[in-house]
Amino acid sequence: MIVTGINSLSSAWQSGKIADAGRQIAAATPATLAEKVSISSAARALLAGDAEVEARLSQIKNKPAVERSAADTEYLLANDKRLAEIRAKDPQTLTADEIDYTQKAGGFVNTMANLSPAEKALYDEMVAAGNYDAVAGMNLIALARQGMGGQQVTLPDGSSFDPTTTEISPENIRKLFTEMFVDSDGSSAKRLAALAGYLEQRPASA
Repeated sequence: MIVTGINSLSSAWQSGKIADAGRQIAAATPATLAEKVSISSAARALLAGDAEVEARLSQIKNKPAVERSAADTEYLLANDKRLAEIRAKDPQTLTADEIDYTQKAGGFVNTMANLSPAEKALYDEMVAAGNYDAVAGMNLIALARQGMGGQQVTLPDGSSFDPTTTEISPENIRKLFTEMFVDSDGSSAKRLAALAGYLEQRPASA
C-alpha cells in the first residue's frame, strides 16, 4: 500500500499536478496574508474603541450624580451594558450586587456597602422568595447605617446603639431599628416587621 502511494505521488509529480498545486498555493498566499492583516487591523481598532469607551465610563462613574452633565448620563446609559441589563429588570427583583452596581454607576449613595456578605446573602434570599416587604425593611436598615455613619443613635427611651455594628435580628429590629423610623402611614414599621417575621421563620441552618 505504501509503495502504491509513492508510485502515485511520483506519477503526479511527473504529470505536473503537484507543481500546479504549489503554484496555486503560492498565488493565494499574498491575498491570505492581506486578509489576515486586514482582520488584525480591524481587531485593533475595535479594542482601541472599547478602551476609549471604558475610559470615558470610568471618568463619568468617578463623578457624583450631581456633578454629571446630561451628556454624561446619556453616554453612561448608552454604553454601560451591565447597567442597561439591570435597568431592564423589575426593580423589586434586583439582587444586592445589582443594586450595589447601579448605585455606584449612577453616582448615588451606596447603601449596599453597609451590608455584610452574610446580610447581602440574606437580602438575595428574600428577593428570591418574593418577600419584597422584608427586602424593603433591609433597605431601610442599610439606609439608616449610611445616614448615621457609625454614630450612636439615641432612642426616645434614652438608650442608644450603633446601627452599623448592631446585628439584624428580630429582637434588634423591633426594639432598635424600628424606633429610628417614624412615618404617618406606618409603612416603615410594616416593612421592618416583615423582615423580623422572615428571620423568625427562617431555618436555623440558613
